[in-house]
Amino acid sequence: MKKKDLPQFLYGGDYNPEQWPEDTWSDDIKVFKQAEINSATINVFSWALLEPQEGEYDFSQLDKIVKTLSDADFDIVMATSTAAMPAWMFKKYPDVARVDYQGRRHVFGARHNFCPSSKNYQRLASDLVTRIAKRYCDNPHIVAWHVNNEYGGNCYCDACAKEFRQWLKGRYHTLDQLNQAWNMNVWSHTIHDWDEIVVPNELGDAWGPEGTETIVAGLSVDYLRFQSDQLLNLYQMEKQIIEQYSPDIPVTTNFHSLPNKMIDYQKWAKSQDIISYDSYPAYDMPTYHPAFLYDMMRTLKQQPFMLMESTPSQVNWQPYSPLKRPGQMRATELQAVAHGADTVQFFQLKQALGGSEKYHGAVISHYGRTDTRAFQEVERLGHDLRKVGPTIKGSMPNAKVGLIFDWSNFWSFEYVDGITHDLQYLPIILDYYRQFYERNIPTDVISVDDDFSKYDLVVAPVLYMVKPGLEEKITDYVAQGGHLLTTFMSGMVDASDNIYPGGYPGPLKQVTGIWVEESDAILPDQDVKIALTGGQQLSGHLMADLIHLESAKTIAKYASEFYAGTPAITENKYGQGKAWYVGSRLDHDSLHKVISMVVDDLSLASLAQNTNLEVTRRVTADGKELYFVLNMSNDSQPLPDEFKEGYYDLLTGQSPKEVLSAWDVEILAK
Repeated sequence: MKKKDLPQFLYGGDYNPEQWPEDTWSDDIKVFKQAEINSATINVFSWALLEPQEGEYDFSQLDKIVKTLSDADFDIVMATSTAAMPAWMFKKYPDVARVDYQGRRHVFGARHNFCPSSKNYQRLASDLVTRIAKRYCDNPHIVAWHVNNEYGGNCYCDACAKEFRQWLKGRYHTLDQLNQAWNMNVWSHTIHDWDEIVVPNELGDAWGPEGTETIVAGLSVDYLRFQSDQLLNLYQMEKQIIEQYSPDIPVTTNFHSLPNKMIDYQKWAKSQDIISYDSYPAYDMPTYHPAFLYDMMRTLKQQPFMLMESTPSQVNWQPYSPLKRPGQMRATELQAVAHGADTVQFFQLKQALGGSEKYHGAVISHYGRTDTRAFQEVERLGHDLRKVGPTIKGSMPNAKVGLIFDWSNFWSFEYVDGITHDLQYLPIILDYYRQFYERNIPTDVISVDDDFSKYDLVVAPVLYMVKPGLEEKITDYVAQGGHLLTTFMSGMVDASDNIYPGGYPGPLKQVTGIWVEESDAILPDQDVKIALTGGQQLSGHLMADLIHLESAKTIAKYASEFYAGTPAITENKYGQGKAWYVGSRLDHDSLHKVISMVVDDLSLASLAQNTNLEVTRRVTADGKELYFVLNMSNDSQPLPDEFKEGYYDLLTGQSPKEVLSAWDVEILAK
């Protein structure tokens, strides 16, 4: 095993034996073994048991759990228990509790409720992690360390305000530079002393739902950056302690699904040895949405990720949680594998009898039987993964399309106060991801800091905030033969959310060869007609840019409103490359026509055409191509023509089936 790697393809999940009598553990393990489960994540929420009073530790039960799993030859993902604080801590140190957006100090209860700036929380968490790491570091069955759990949530307390001011001093150095960055002459907001800076909560310069409305966007975006950094500091504190005792074992924390605005996954990824992710697609979520998130998780470090949590059946917290259809669980788990997961892990391995998650699905349900449909599907998947896991592990896709998702843009775009209040970042990004997903064109979900040169096409929808250096990076990429597609609401503001003077799209004017005079808000029940130069009709929504050409040429013109006949979509040759600009939010069919034009122009390769099946590819270190053909629907679908000859299914060892039944999956190789 190389340093910071997993020893095998993990199949398992969260196990909470402390909730059950000790004499039941052996029966649980027999069931897990039957399902080919080879790992367990433990100790996620055990602080109150490990430290019943400050400084009084009791590891007797955890010792037994670790020994039981080790004796059964399970791989262990050891958590640090710092995500939920015991009651005595709130009573003794009220500062450990967060103050919310409305200015209220929280009390004991729930989880994810610690103040990241609390010195008491930092001290107590540090001591707990030190004792756990020191006690279990020599156990060879521990294959990963799991820090905290699903970080997120902001605090607006006085301690955070004090730390925020120090963070700002490090970023801006002087009040003159801060006032300029935040444009504080507006509404007499000029700051003359660092102590005058107030955190942006509902009582001050922000209002409405948290993260959506603000007076001073620079302040609010910086506070989100700061809070993400504060939580990152906590993670790094725990990681550094663990590495003192266990330097060769990967350390991670589990990210959870967007829209999670609270932490910048792309910045955090640098501190993760391996990315881990919790995936719970809702019943009505289109299949391209989880695929997008898996591609993001893989791209964060350009390496396989851990599917840390998922569910074998239902969840307890979604408004509606219908049963997964026969085969659906297996297909959705293998979809994650297809996009880069090197583990399949569930929450939870055994269903709780009490608490808010008692109706959350599990490998061992309340019935405790192994002849149930859900368990038999878990068992089948376990057999599949035991067979193909060693072949899949470590392999990676090879994408030639990079789709930009950037947290500063995510934060700033939804603070925009003007034109239309319907600006939402993720849905527009998904508009474009879906186009490549449906064409089975592999796509990486990249940050603005990633290497663009490896991609034939970089897609940057609503690249609203362009930080210093990004203009040069984009123009150099296109000049040297790259291709850029961007849209309305791009190149608008700098890193402090101040408008670039001189017209939109600001620093992207040169590479796009256009300038935008103004933008029309399209009312929710209306659209704007657009016509491609070839005559095809398109429909635009949300907003429409009034575009003037510089060096660009027109690809489509508006065909309605007073600006009919003016450019709506443009193409610009720049150096050895091209840049396209789309001036409105197109509906799916309209965008399909535009993307088809770009795909044809660049000869972007599809893994399979003319199919409703999802097809992805992972390539092993020795160059072997593994094609995942997934039927993510309730209807039978024919096998794509591309795979009818010369391939065999790794799962069966036989030739692929001509027709894939509902939720069926094949993993094909030559």
